[in-house]
Amino acid sequence: MKRQRHKEAKARSSGATRLCSSVPLRQSKIVNQLENLEFRMENKEGIADCRLQIDDCQIENYFPPFKLVADELGRVRELINEQLTAPAPASAFAGLNSSLRKHRTGDVSRLVEYISVRSGKMMRPGLVLLAGGCFGKITNQHIQIAAILEMMHNATLLHDDVMDEGQKRRGLPTINSLCGNEIAVLLGDFLLSRVFKMCAELETPVAKVVAASAVRLCEGELGQVIQKHNWRLTESEYIEIITEKSAVLFSSACFLGALLAQASESHARLLADFGLNIGIAFQITDDLLDIVGDESKTGKTLGTDVDKHKLTLAVIHLLKAADEREKKVIIGSYLDRKDARCDKGALVKMLGRYGSLDYARSRAQEFVDTALQALTDLKRSDAKDALIEIAGFMVGRAT
Repeated sequence: MKRQRHKEAKARSSGATRLCSSVPLRQSKIVNQLENLEFRMENKEGIADCRLQIDDCQIENYFPPFKLVADELGRVRELINEQLTAPAPASAFAGLNSSLRKHRTGDVSRLVEYISVRSGKMMRPGLVLLAGGCFGKITNQHIQIAAILEMMHNATLLHDDVMDEGQKRRGLPTINSLCGNEIAVLLGDFLLSRVFKMCAELETPVAKVVAASAVRLCEGELGQVIQKHNWRLTESEYIEIITEKSAVLFSSACFLGALLAQASESHARLLADFGLNIGIAFQITDDLLDIVGDESKTGKTLGTDVDKHKLTLAVIHLLKAADEREKKVIIGSYLDRKDARCDKGALVKMLGRYGSLDYARSRAQEFVDTALQALTDLKRSDAKDALIEIAGFMVGRAT
């Protein structure tokens, strides 16, 4: 049966041979790979679970500060769904595209649907829209940028869950836990391919900002992985890492939202500063919740930073404040042995005793305060009030 489908796919591709003689051979290999993938997925129990999870899941309510732009966020969701389910762009390789589209049905589409249903707070799209709302009308360009940044973010989450061996995200099983690491990585790549397609339609200055954000995000993620087990990591180095891997996307969301609403360059820069600082506060708090949070409230697997030996702010403070005996214990059990899993209970006690948890919270609050200063010169509006409310959320969720 597979051999017959293979022949049919080959026959359909004959028109492409005039343009590139290597296409039929390449297509043959790709079709085989897709059929093998399909076979593996049919035999993976988790795939059936995906369908059940979708049926049982309801899209969570909008994050309260985003009620002002709820309709626009609905349009962002619709655009993301359109992009994820759209056929491959037409090209000289029409036969190849046709064959690939055939194999996008069924289980692959089911995975795409699972991503769409498993929607989070839409933080970055919401910031694009509210930043635009501070200066004028929200346009179709805002919707497009919001969708691009959310898809980019979701791609990084798929990859993060693989690296962290996360089992739960947004209250549902992760793709890697259901379908394996290969599917999760490739699905993240698929999202990024759609981001590239959408970026090709942007005006050059806007596309450059998105591209720079992607580069810095990857540099930050690489930096964090490279610095694992480095117990000499300083607070400033940690802040630099989370700025790149997380805060830059917040900053770009606010900057582009303002710019597309015809804000002045100076006002757009103020929004960028606001986004950068709440992004840093968000990540400090997120790292803190990884240690002391409740999975039933966060909706995701916690303790991954500890298990993967990633230094976060509270631990950096602890290493600086602890006496030599306890420092050796921390380094020995938490950092130096690759196969060691730290006693989280003992770690939390030490973090509390040395004030490291409170220190991380206070630093997050400092970044929130700096972010709010950037909004001082903006005229009062409902959108500005919503941004102020979001800034408070960045620290409040860890109390």
